Amino acid sequence: MPQYKVTQSPRLSGEVPVSTSKNAVLPILAAALLTPEEVLIHQVPSLTDVHHMMGILRACGAETATQGSTAVLRAVSVGSPHEHALLRTMRASVLVLGPILARTGSCELSMPGGCAIGQRPIDLHLKGLQKLGAKVEQDGGTVRVSGALKGANIYLDFPSVGATENLLMAAVLSKGVTRIENAAKEPEITDLCHFLTAMGARIAGAGTANLTVEGVEGLHGAAYTPIPDRIEAGTLACAAALTEGSVLLESARSDHMRALLFKLTESGLICQEDARGLRLRGKARHPMEARTLSYPGFPTDLQAPLMTVACQTHGLSVFLETIFENRYMHVIELRRLGAQIRVEGQLALIQGGKPLNGGHVTATDLRAAAALMLAGLIAQGETVVDDPAGHLLRGYEGLENKLRALGADAVRLVESP
Repeated sequence: MPQYKVTQSPRLSGEVPVSTSKNAVLPILAAALLTPEEVLIHQVPSLTDVHHMMGILRACGAETATQGSTAVLRAVSVGSPHEHALLRTMRASVLVLGPILARTGSCELSMPGGCAIGQRPIDLHLKGLQKLGAKVEQDGGTVRVSGALKGANIYLDFPSVGATENLLMAAVLSKGVTRIENAAKEPEITDLCHFLTAMGARIAGAGTANLTVEGVEGLHGAAYTPIPDRIEAGTLACAAALTEGSVLLESARSDHMRALLFKLTESGLICQEDARGLRLRGKARHPMEARTLSYPGFPTDLQAPLMTVACQTHGLSVFLETIFENRYMHVIELRRLGAQIRVEGQLALIQGGKPLNGGHVTATDLRAAAALMLAGLIAQGETVVDDPAGHLLRGYEGLENKLRALGADAVRLVESP
């Protein structure tokens, strides 16, 4: 079982590189199934979710290899993956549905898994594929889609990131023109559009809520480097804000982090764009209000790390979670360390400024794991974070190493055999 020990640390200082975005890499890997030619994805982070996705691609018939941090993919022929246990390890496994359907005319898939932070059904994926002409059948935990795809007008009831990605990948090989309205606008969607365009797709409107896709006969291979991870960068920014740090986040894209940076700046942190990334100085001192929303609103993935910051700002902070219904599971663990937090439905009230005390806590999901690591930076004494499901390794590439490079006392303990 992964376990981390964090001791109250001095102010963080120094420079640390931000890894490539997991949430950008996963759909880009899935998109490699759209062409029989070789695809190279550079600077791929070493994360369990990425390793699982590579395994899913192999189960679909693709050949995969790694050369350093470059993933080498070739999907000469593809089909439905039948590694049910692997598919159920993470939510992103559903992203192979659109590419395989587009390439072969049919796909059968076990329902995906992932963090238990909410229901997250795939209804929007399936409704959109039906609009494109697919027949959808569901049998227990399995979904089957089939049919020749034709361009269509699709309106998403909610700007779902996963549904937007799946429908984009299905539409690029469909006959005719597809218009996706109320599409997700996250930077990872724009990155996927750029990758698909590099493969020969015709997409207009990247970065907006209205995407237009003109279907093509086929896509070719490409080499591509995905964007930096705005969630990892945001988590490290929260660590700096907790400790009155002076930190340079190398390659961080401030234009992808506006909502978080506004909150941290209002609270007292100094955030400056730099030719090499993002510089952060000072400390969060003032209470804050945060409401999670679809991009460009405040990201739900940074709600838990920012709540840890709010625990140390004097006064009452108010958080409203509107994306996932179970995204406050970290609150119980923060309370174990002395945090004063009250939850009322989707509202969380944090009475900040109370000292935290080190203790033994358990990671309940990926972002909760990061929040508890940050809490250990300011808690008096030693904090041990148990992560029995390996959540942290799913989305952060050596978070404890990056914190340590900035001067924190954070280590991953050796697992028992």
